[in-house]
Parts: sequence; C-alpha cells; structure tokens
Amino acid sequence: MKIPIVSIVGKSDSGKTTLICGILPELKRRGYRVATIKHDVHGFDIDKPGKDTWKHAQAGADIVIISSPQKVAMIEKVNEELTMDQVIAKIDNVDLILTEGYKRNNKPKIEIFRSTVHDKPLCTADDNLLAFASDINPGLGVPVYSINDYSGLAEFIEKTFLVNKTK
Repeated sequence: MKIPIVSIVGKSDSGKTTLICGILPELKRRGYRVATIKHDVHGFDIDKPGKDTWKHAQAGADIVIISSPQKVAMIEKVNEELTMDQVIAKIDNVDLILTEGYKRNNKPKIEIFRSTVHDKPLCTADDNLLAFASDINPGLGVPVYSINDYSGLAEFIEKTFLVNKTK
C-alpha cells in the first residue's frame, strides 16, 4: 500500500516548521507512525568533522549508516539532487509522510499563510491544495484552519488519508 504524502508549503517565514511540529504530536497521540522530509535548497551537513561517520565519508564511502538501539541514520552522497519521489522511495514502515519545502511538487498540499507576513498565498486552487492554515480566508474553496489549530489539521489529515488504515 502506498504511503500517503501531505506537503506543508508556504513562503519563507510563514511557519511551516512550527505547523509540522504542532501537527506531529497530534498524529502521534492518535497512534500513527509519521515520517517527515525537509527540503533544503541551500544544502546541509549533519556529519561533524572528526566523528567516525565523517571519517568514513572522507575515506570514500558513498553511503554511511550509523545505527543504535534507538535510531538509524543514513548519509548518502548524490551526484544530483534526488526528486521527492526518489527520497520517498527510501521510506517505509510509516502511515504518513509530511514534507516541508517542496512547494512545486504535485502532492496534496496544506499551505500556511500569514497575511501579516505576505501579500498573497503561494498556491492556487490548481496546485493540489487541500487546506489552508491561515489568519484569513483566502477564498480558494478549500477548508481554512487557524494557524494554531493543530488538532483540527491532524483530524483533517486523518480523515482524508488515514481513516481506513489499521494502526
């Protein structure tokens, strides 16, 4: 069965991370396993110079995996940026994937929009838009939730994507 994907999108400084971090505990309380993918156009580095995994990569490893009884992490060198679908293909054993920062993807989206920060929303009705988390109703014909209504948004996601799944 395909894992449902919901992209949390919005312009810079709209509160995407805060929204995801508010929705996650609500979904976890309902018993779901959730993966998140954060897209970073600037690049990132999670490996610290001098650490063993960093030394492995410096010595030529294309993939470095670190594993402990509590978690596992994989760092893979790539020649070009992976598509969202290529990243998603690496995920299993979850009920839902929430993404942040993939505004141009074709996945279902919830946009966070703050009228005090930006002039107009990022998405239109043609952008696979499911709902808005906003301080106003932008009038695009989708449900609008308060920016801080994490429970309501989690319930919306649950009813839309997870209601028929067994936990």
